[in-house]
Amino acid sequence: MAANKTDANDADGLAHLAEAGFFREVRVKGFDSMLTRTLVAARTRLVRITVELSNQIRGIMKTFGLVVPAGKGTTFEKNVRSLLIDQNELVPIVIPMLEAWRSIRIRAAELGRQLVADARQSQACRTLMSIPGIGVITATSFVSAIEDPNNFKKSRSVAAWIGLTTRRYQSGEVDYDGHISRRGDRHLRGLPYEAAAVILTRCSTESSLRTWGLKLRERIGFKRAAVAVARKLAVIMHTMLKTGELFNPSAGAIA
Repeated sequence: MAANKTDANDADGLAHLAEAGFFREVRVKGFDSMLTRTLVAARTRLVRITVELSNQIRGIMKTFGLVVPAGKGTTFEKNVRSLLIDQNELVPIVIPMLEAWRSIRIRAAELGRQLVADARQSQACRTLMSIPGIGVITATSFVSAIEDPNNFKKSRSVAAWIGLTTRRYQSGEVDYDGHISRRGDRHLRGLPYEAAAVILTRCSTESSLRTWGLKLRERIGFKRAAVAVARKLAVIMHTMLKTGELFNPSAGAIA
């Protein structure tokens, strides 16, 4: 707020803030947590590159009237190679992309196996994976982000920390809740939402959380219900890390 913004004035202002205690300390993650988060990010990036390459290959071949049938992995590769028979002009263009797709896919699988091995060695990850819909990526990412459960005094604070709580606007007689704040780690915020979607759609294990989420979906729609379930999942996961207890399907959904 200084009239003249200079490096000296900025340093003086920061010194005054530190002297008055008008700041919040930032928790620096440990080396192991940063290493795990880097592994997850690298694997996620490679997976996205494989998807982009496969879509690019499909688009190129469709331009020449060659529609690749639905299929993933080796099925996709076999379909592409079979369509390229007698396509001598197109082979030099598509095959290098297909080889790159195959190589990156192998590297992503290697990182995925490394994540699975690390998760099996972690008691915290095994605890979180007892929740239906929570897999290796979600459990590992959550544990590495939280580190010590005692970093949060209340489990409810975790949902707000990753941006799954609603923003509030109040002015005079106006008082309403808006959309979720979307603060914090975007990737970490998306993982509980994906798990919530699995719980509401594909999960065969009945639980009080799923029952509550299905009733909420009938009343407010799928997306908003999934966000609500994701918020409760974040709270439940932090509580499980704190207590060390496995997921109890019959426990109360509202946490």
